[in-house]
Amino acid sequence: MKNRLEKIRKQHGINQEELAKALEVSRQTIGSLENGRYNPSILLAFKIARFFDMTIEEIFIYVEDEKV
Repeated sequence: MKNRLEKIRKQHGINQEELAKALEVSRQTIGSLENGRYNPSILLAFKIARFFDMTIEEIFIYVEDEKV
């Protein structure tokens, strides 16, 4: 799953540590999300979307696997 989290976070002038604290996760979790190494739980995706007053779809982009 791709995402625009880093771009959106930077547009809001928030660093990874601040976002992590607001979402009650580690800074490493935010870094992993931004680098595409980790997909969020549905609960975390909702928390992120609500934090930025956006929809989940505006932040996270689901790309179907071509092999399916």
